[in-house]
Amino acid sequence: MDFQLSDDQRALRSGMRDLLGAVFDRDRLRAAVERGGALDRSLWRELGAAGFFALRLPEEAGGVGLGLPEAVLLFEEAGRALLPGPLVATHLAAGLVKGAAEGEAVVTAVAGELPVAHLAEADAVLVVGAEPLTGEALRAFVAAARPVRSMDLLTPLHSAPADAERPPAVSVRTRADAERAPAATERTPAHAGRFRFEAALLTAAEQLGSAARTTEEAVQHAGSREQFGSPVGAFQAVKHLCADMLARTEPARAAVYAAAVTGDPVEIAAAKLLADEAAVRNARDCLQIHGGMGFTWEADVHLHLKRAWLRAASWLTGAGAEELLAADLGAAGRLPRSSAAPARPVPEAGGGG
Repeated sequence: MDFQLSDDQRALRSGMRDLLGAVFDRDRLRAAVERGGALDRSLWRELGAAGFFALRLPEEAGGVGLGLPEAVLLFEEAGRALLPGPLVATHLAAGLVKGAAEGEAVVTAVAGELPVAHLAEADAVLVVGAEPLTGEALRAFVAAARPVRSMDLLTPLHSAPADAERPPAVSVRTRADAERAPAATERTPAHAGRFRFEAALLTAAEQLGSAARTTEEAVQHAGSREQFGSPVGAFQAVKHLCADMLARTEPARAAVYAAAVTGDPVEIAAAKLLADEAAVRNARDCLQIHGGMGFTWEADVHLHLKRAWLRAASWLTGAGAEELLAADLGAAGRLPRSSAAPARPVPEAGGGG
């Protein structure tokens, strides 16, 4: 089997990178930081016009008609660019909330016990397992929420009201149940498990993009910054850091791409775990390679690190992913060696992990 990207997929990824380079370059990134993370509605509409949110809607519904593997490629590019906003929630709301597919509506989501991102600017709020909040229900929800301090200046946060509907932390489902769930484009409240796993995978794709970008920045700096008459990249300790960053990024890439093809909950958990580790640790190593410069406001490294921390706590945390993987391994260990029964029980991902 050939697991390489097709020519169309490479063109899609390249096109999105070019688009983001034109509409969200470093100057616009810094302008967004100065605005305190306030969303640029014109940028949101440009993403909608490019098919970012409607990518997986059927063509007869006004979408592009592609699948989860292609969505992962776009979200990887969004992670590279540190594109702000509730991208995952709005993408998943396409076809469910009016205007989401076209980028006319900003949609955020309640994810477990975590604060809600970009709530003040949202036109709708997804609540896993329930109907989206719009209109009067949304206004009441926003009025009851309280702003909280965010480590990422590009992601304003609000604490959700205590009585907000939330998904159960853990439930038991089987791999066969997940496979019998409807297609991703249906995304009905009855299949909240699929919604949460898709959100976790798209978040992992963003983490992958950030990990790749910080690796590139570290290598570039190590090759251009000189110390004692030589590039700092000539020193063995720096070489090891750069090699470790690449060694974390590529397995995470393979895991994320594979999970996008299979849609398997356990493989999505593994992908999220690897991508979170790659994004956080690569940002830390990139900061170390930059030395004192990495800690300054002018450098972008700290923005990647802060966003990676937030994403790591979103939809499926490291602890939640480890529990899911352990449950799957435990179930496999109880089966006879000759058995290949597909219906192994795995815990369902919670909204916030």
